[in-house]
Order: sequence, then structure tokens, then C-alpha cells
Amino acid sequence: MPVSLSTAEMLQIRQAAERLQRQFDGQLNAETIERFMNDSLGVLLERSKTSQWVPLLAERFARDRLRALVRLEADTSTMNPSVLFLCVHNAGRSQMAAGWMRHLAGGEVDVFSGGSEPAETVNAVAVAAMAEKGIDITSEIPQPWSDEIVRAADVVVTMGCGDACPVFPGNRYVDWELEDPSGKDLDQVRPIRDEIEERVRGLLADIKTSARA
Repeated sequence: MPVSLSTAEMLQIRQAAERLQRQFDGQLNAETIERFMNDSLGVLLERSKTSQWVPLLAERFARDRLRALVRLEADTSTMNPSVLFLCVHNAGRSQMAAGWMRHLAGGEVDVFSGGSEPAETVNAVAVAAMAEKGIDITSEIPQPWSDEIVRAADVVVTMGCGDACPVFPGNRYVDWELEDPSGKDLDQVRPIRDEIEERVRGLLADIKTSARA
């Protein structure tokens, strides 16, 4: 049974919708923004066992979907390339990969991430491993993927989600075989983190080469 929101949480949702209205003013109309906010909230309430974090996550999920929608409706030749990192729980591998790409690309790549079965929180050991490299992913929260986000990505990197990973024609798909950091200690996660860094560096170099072609 879907969880329900308190009066305070509903107020947070309204405030989040207002922030999105301001952010996307001139790019998307108010009705579209409200529809995506409400739909994102509905998706999350169906999945969640508790209302904790739902207002914050709904805002982030809606923001990513709206960012993707802007890309789909714009001339992408004038926009930064985009990458979507997908795994099962969006709590370890995909969050580390997204963190590395944001860090290394310096704002030159639009980064998205998602999971087929999002966890409640990001893996604490993955957070600690990335912190050792000066990359802060403590504010990230696992979230599902959506059709808009997948379709808007120039490159979709999948990591262990198998048949659950979405496939749309026209996207470039890359599959990375990486160990799942879940249940591992910091010494065991460091090599996974470092392999992800190497792969992200290679992907970023490829993206930059393609952009110049």
C-alpha cells in the first residue's frame, strides 16, 4: 500500500514545485513542470516503504526528468553531451561513476544516474572511498530511471542490471562488468572505485573525441 505524506511533507512538495518552476522558467511551461512533479511523486510513493526523503527525492527525480525533457526538445548539437549510469540499486557503482564523471568533466557533460531497484541510501563505503579522492557523493540519493532520461542520454552505461536495464533505439549503450561494492569493506571497494575512474576517464576521452569530429 502506498505511503501517505504529512501536511509538512506536502508543503515541502509545493515548495519544491515552486523551485522547479523558477529553474525551468522560459524552457518548459508550468503545466508540464507540475505534471512531471506529480508523476515523479506518484512513482516514488508507490516504491517507498516510508515517506522519509520522498519530498527531496521527488524534487530531484522530477528535476532530472525535466532536464532530460529540455534536451529532448532542444537542438542537442548546441548542448553538452550526456551520460546516464545505470545499475540495480543506484547506490554504489553508478553513483561512483556519476561522481567521477562530474568531477573529471568539469561541467562539460550532463550526468544522470538511476537504478532498476533503487536502494534507500547510497552505500556508505562507496561514499567513503570516493571521499578519499576528494569527491563528495554524500548528498546523492538513489532514484529510478525514467524513459525521458534514458532517451535523452547520448551514452547509457549499464552495470549489472541485465534485462532490467532499458533499451531505446538510437542510444549508444556500453556495458561495464564491475563488482558490486555492496557488502564489501573499504579495502575491497577501493579497487572497484579505481577501475570505475579508469573507465570514466576512457569514456570521457571518447566523448570529447566524438564531439570534435
